[in-house]
Amino acid sequence: MSKKKIIGMTGGALLALFSAQTAFADEILKVGISAPMSGAAAAWGLGFEYAAEQAVEKINSEGGIKAGGETYMLELHSYDNKYNAAEGAKTAQTMLNRENINFIVGSIGTAPVKATQALSERKGAILFNTGWGKSIKGPKYPLTFTQMNTPFEILAPFYGYVKEQHPDAKTVAMITPNDATGQELEPVAVDTWADLNVEVITNDKYERGTTEFQSIATKIANSNADIVDFGASPPTDVGSMLKALDVLGWNGIKVVPAGTSAGTLSKMAGAAAEGTYLGASADFTGDSASDVQRELNTGAMEKLGEALNGITISSYDAVMALKKAIETADSVEPKEVAKVIPTIVFESSYGPAAFGGAEVYGNPQQILVPVMITQLRDGKAVEVGRIAPAELKERLK
Repeated sequence: MSKKKIIGMTGGALLALFSAQTAFADEILKVGISAPMSGAAAAWGLGFEYAAEQAVEKINSEGGIKAGGETYMLELHSYDNKYNAAEGAKTAQTMLNRENINFIVGSIGTAPVKATQALSERKGAILFNTGWGKSIKGPKYPLTFTQMNTPFEILAPFYGYVKEQHPDAKTVAMITPNDATGQELEPVAVDTWADLNVEVITNDKYERGTTEFQSIATKIANSNADIVDFGASPPTDVGSMLKALDVLGWNGIKVVPAGTSAGTLSKMAGAAAEGTYLGASADFTGDSASDVQRELNTGAMEKLGEALNGITISSYDAVMALKKAIETADSVEPKEVAKVIPTIVFESSYGPAAFGGAEVYGNPQQILVPVMITQLRDGKAVEVGRIAPAELKERLK
């Protein structure tokens, strides 16, 4: 699915925009997103698209992006990658070859990200993404940038917080999808739990698209683990497993490192979801949320009926980073833009942000924004902890 949009201008405003382009020769700069707009992870894709739309609308309404003596208005193209590698490759072909898009401002899912990256790096296009795999970053991939926190940023503070709240917890049962995301998350999670003296006593994977989780839930319940860790499972899958565990009478500590959509999780599992710790969600209504985040979240609730989270809001941040980088490079040549991305400080939805992570990944390709820890209470994600990265603090001095 492809949806081409000039965001934020309709009717007379759109006519005025085209008139202005004719008079002043403004250029159109295409940007693309590849995300699951259907299936179990659709809540991520639809929110992702919404946040990107808001960033594009803001930039266009404020006069666009200026570089090399030209003014560029953004045009957003959205594609459904169905959260798998095959569709990721197909959407990448459309974006990069048919539409000639040189700036992908968001891609969700490690498998589709890898499929896209194989083409984007070769073509010389910039790829912002939410992939959790460490293997997608490094000197071999100079045009790839991660726009949200990954396990290497999230797991230590997230698991550490859970352990602080439950010091007697000693064992964990782990379940995660059997795909690139789950496979790269698993060893990091196991090592992080071990550092906290918590033993992973069962470790299972399931195939994307699974709808029957009774056997998995039975194995988890029979393990008598203190904690169940759902790894990179999307919200609908976690909800199904929580319901099955509830029927079996399991009532332990529930942890979802990729936990994002509190509303979807609560609708799926009801009371069984209460108390679940979420590693990639956010409370964008709380005191620590920025004004931008509150406004974006309110709009998403009105349009989609679902609050934004750490994944979905990241497309807004990628678009804002791209604007700053293009203007800093004074060029729309992707390789020139990519060179300056590690040097910029830009206004993200969180406030001032930057890119770094060279110590972990071998190249400064990781966005530097706070890690937010939330817990599901009364059907809503409530922020219980926020940790700003030390590297960002140093950059902002």
